Amino acid sequence: MAKVYFYYAAMNAGKSTVLLQSSHNYRERGMRTLLFTPSIDTRYGTGRIESRIGLRSGAISLVGSDNIFARVSLEHASQPVACVLLDEVQFLTPEQVWQLAEVADVLDIPILCYGLRTDFQGKLFPGSATLLGIADDLIELKTICFCGRKATMNLRLDQQGRAATEGAQVEIGGNERYVATCRRHFREALDGKPVPAPASFAHSASPFPRRPRRERTLPSRPRASAPPPGTGRRSAGLHRSFLCHGVLSPHLSRHLHTQRPQRRYLCRAARP
Repeated sequence: MAKVYFYYAAMNAGKSTVLLQSSHNYRERGMRTLLFTPSIDTRYGTGRIESRIGLRSGAISLVGSDNIFARVSLEHASQPVACVLLDEVQFLTPEQVWQLAEVADVLDIPILCYGLRTDFQGKLFPGSATLLGIADDLIELKTICFCGRKATMNLRLDQQGRAATEGAQVEIGGNERYVATCRRHFREALDGKPVPAPASFAHSASPFPRRPRRERTLPSRPRASAPPPGTGRRSAGLHRSFLCHGVLSPHLSRHLHTQRPQRRYLCRAARP
């Protein structure tokens, strides 16, 4: 039986990126997917899913009165649907979340939901609360706070860059309006402590830039004199080769016989 999956995270954790990659994996294998997004999210236009790293795709826009089960049933009857994916699922109504469960149970189509868990006050969104209760699998996508810890909270900033403590639960915004933080710095920001400004960054042309090569100058060494006859590597290599094969020609036998005494003499002379 198909399942309902809820991928939840704080802001800027790459939820839309994972959604678009999952849809691409299905389509790459010739399977049809349906993408949905709430009409209230107009950051990139109506009916658009776009990630911060540049991935984008069209999607079916949803309003609060839409019946998702009826829409998916109609699409599935015309052409089989392999998977249904929803972005910003926290903006759905509890009734629409139950409709998603009906799609999985009746039509046997897996449901992949991506969204926030809590708002800027640490309270659950209605759609997310329902998913936390009925989803088959809960998967957390992780991101980090400016201190390096895991970020689990969503901090809303006002015009002065301070944490907002009051306002509507739903207010569309991006990096200029929201900051993902850990619980400790979320509490400190609500108590009035300033929040560090987001650091600017730029992508390098190469993900692994090469270091400039340093010129190394090796000290000059005196050239070693040629070894005496019969003591070089060639004679030793020939000797080993002849012993391995076990067959010596008369010429090679004379060569080894004439070289051995000299080698033994040199070895004895080298002893103290």
